[in-house]
Amino acid sequence: MIGHPIAQSVSPQMQGAALAALARDDACFASWRYVAFDVEPERLGEALRLMAEKGFLGVNLTVPHKVQAVALVSGMETGAREAGAVNTLIRSSRGWHGHNTDGYGLSAAIAEDLGMSLRGTPVVLLGAGGAARGAAVECLRAGCTGIWIVNRSRPSLDALLDQLRPLAQATALHGVAHGLVAPAFPKGALVVNATSAGLHASDPAPIDLETIPGVAAVYDMVYNPPRTRLLAQAESLSIPWANGLAMLVHQGAKALEIWSGVPAARTAPTMRSAAAKALGSQSPARTVSPQ
Repeated sequence: MIGHPIAQSVSPQMQGAALAALARDDACFASWRYVAFDVEPERLGEALRLMAEKGFLGVNLTVPHKVQAVALVSGMETGAREAGAVNTLIRSSRGWHGHNTDGYGLSAAIAEDLGMSLRGTPVVLLGAGGAARGAAVECLRAGCTGIWIVNRSRPSLDALLDQLRPLAQATALHGVAHGLVAPAFPKGALVVNATSAGLHASDPAPIDLETIPGVAAVYDMVYNPPRTRLLAQAESLSIPWANGLAMLVHQGAKALEIWSGVPAARTAPTMRSAAAKALGSQSPARTVSPQ
């Protein structure tokens, strides 16, 4: 796994537990290891080249490398190409081949934690980085009724909108840059936070939920801390919410499937238990039926 910073990640514990469980049934996994590396953006190309030379089988990419890595791979599967971002690489004879499992992780997590489907649902997506790109593609592929993308940087927002338009076709696609007048938000939207806002206690909420009419649910990709300011506001407004723990688990299980061929459904429960243990005693990952 490559990121910057990386110390807060529980992916090594999560993947390590899954590999240990697989090794008990199949000795070929006994030598597999999952290690985190803190790599600055300007050294990403060098790191990937060295990993290929050293015989690494695969790589996970997290903030801030998902978009930058697109220019460094020899090919990409369809979802990654549509998103313009990769979070999972597998080594081939031609170099690194890129995948994006973020969309799969989001869809599985929303179904598991919120009991919702993206199909027929309007989505307010916060952010335009690598995680947001995978999420947006998944929403469009699943048949959401429209996406309203909110982002501070206009250039990043416009780049994502340009990336998505061929896929969106007749689906409503709106961009909302901070400081500009927003188009009317849809009623009954699923709000998805794909920014890093919330990682620190001092972070403000990325949006005021009261500006969106009749929010159906809130999903925050941040999982540590387990209840961000955005989720605290959702709870105060009796809006169903969930943090990003399940997404972390499902995208990681799908990445391991790409590397090993073992179905994600088989390793996800082990990964979730390990991730929860690594995070320690924390508040629930979700609340679906506010009382």
